[in-house]
Amino acid sequence: MEMRPARPMSKPDFKAMLREVPHQPGVYLMKDRLGTIIYVGKALDLKRRVSSYFMASQKMRANVKTRALIDSIHDFELHIVRNEEESLVLESKLIKDYLPRYNIALRDDKRFYFVKICPADPWPRFVTTRVKKDDGSRYFGPFPHSHALIGTLEWLNRGFGLRICRPHRPGAADYRHCNADVIRNCSAPCIERITREAYLTKIDEACRVLEGKGKRELFESLRTEMTEAAERLDFEKAAKLRDILENLEKTLRPSRQFSRGIPTTVQPTTDLAELGEELHLAGPPHIMECFDISNVSSNHIVASMVRFTDGKPDNRNYRRYRIRTVEGQDDFASMAEVIRRRYSRILMENHAANPDAEFSQEDAVETQRRLARDGRAKIILPDLVIVDGGKGQLSMAVRELRALGLHELPVIGLAKRREEVFVPGESQPILIPHDRGALKLLQRIRDEAHRFANGYNSLLYRRRMRESLLDECPGVSTSKKQILLEKFGSVARIKKATPDEIAELPGISIKSATAMLEFLRRAD
Repeated sequence: MEMRPARPMSKPDFKAMLREVPHQPGVYLMKDRLGTIIYVGKALDLKRRVSSYFMASQKMRANVKTRALIDSIHDFELHIVRNEEESLVLESKLIKDYLPRYNIALRDDKRFYFVKICPADPWPRFVTTRVKKDDGSRYFGPFPHSHALIGTLEWLNRGFGLRICRPHRPGAADYRHCNADVIRNCSAPCIERITREAYLTKIDEACRVLEGKGKRELFESLRTEMTEAAERLDFEKAAKLRDILENLEKTLRPSRQFSRGIPTTVQPTTDLAELGEELHLAGPPHIMECFDISNVSSNHIVASMVRFTDGKPDNRNYRRYRIRTVEGQDDFASMAEVIRRRYSRILMENHAANPDAEFSQEDAVETQRRLARDGRAKIILPDLVIVDGGKGQLSMAVRELRALGLHELPVIGLAKRREEVFVPGESQPILIPHDRGALKLLQRIRDEAHRFANGYNSLLYRRRMRESLLDECPGVSTSKKQILLEKFGSVARIKKATPDEIAELPGISIKSATAMLEFLRRAD
């Protein structure tokens, strides 16, 4: 395959670029010379904030991390928003999507609150959640100011007499243990003090408030009531009304939800066509699957597979795997396992769905394509397989695909250090210029696979932390528990260790290690 040399990345004219930066709120993305996003920030005045990086004061450069960031900046990108709330939402989403190396805050799995209500419940109530699901419920948000949101919900529940108790179907037994009705905070639907139709009317009115409908009249009414209370020298009530008004203003300030990725740089159709040309494929790879391995420790290895259809995430077809056959940290063997499991399953399920199909001497890939064209494939084979890694990961993927008879299935490896694209049978990588949409598309699917794998790893790790016997072990704090699991991987392996091995860890003595082992072994 012919190798295309990368065009040299000349440094942009920052002075000219800064002249075009507006005095508006927004989010900025700093990139290094390879086009990788290394920092995401927000600002109420983009002009002032972004300019400060290129005219940094001595105090700013005195910080080692800030100086390293400034020296690494090769380009930047801007996204204008309408207000501070939108900048908070977009900044958080982009940091979680791209995990820039210079961002520390907002990289965890926490997200802004949504408010959820399920109209199908017998007596619906408002609840907060950080995850929006397709479950038939109504969602409002996201809301960047959690404290203001909680205050707003308390005011809505009290003002409209909505229930806040947890039971799905509250009844008289629950009512006996509830004081909300006594202090007139609830309309007591559990004992039918209000009809369901009247209660749902109250729910609809509260939902209209969360949607921001009629908020101008609401704000004016509260301001008038607050002024009248102050004139009567009822300062306590005036202060409460002031707090309610401030919470409502923060909560109901308009903010949009942002789709994953950066919409202004995504052109799926163009990027797919360009990628097909760069890789010399038969056409644009309409379906792509990308694999990534995630290691937290040698005992905690998972993999992810994400699927893009027509250049966009196909979330319903994402898959995640626990590595079963590999001992220790071995990315090559782990990649081989997950490739083998994914494509043997596709072949098996498509064959099971077509037991009477006639198979000629055609290649296995062409057989699968024919089944897809005829609408008989249970799972459609991708047009391109991408593995996160270089020659080692690619060679393992190729070996497994050939063992399954999928010799003609296009597969590439994407090495992260220089974003080199490796293809089977070629010693030199393809270097796609960093300003091309083809490479940006590959980066998007690779970063999504990385995010999905890390999210699964974090989920399993937290679940294992919660379920661990170590929770009941005397003298084992949360930090010690984390250190123990990172070292040994599981309670079973801790039990097999000696007191001396455990005492090598920081903060654990021989005495406490011995007591810990006695407790864990008694628990069997």
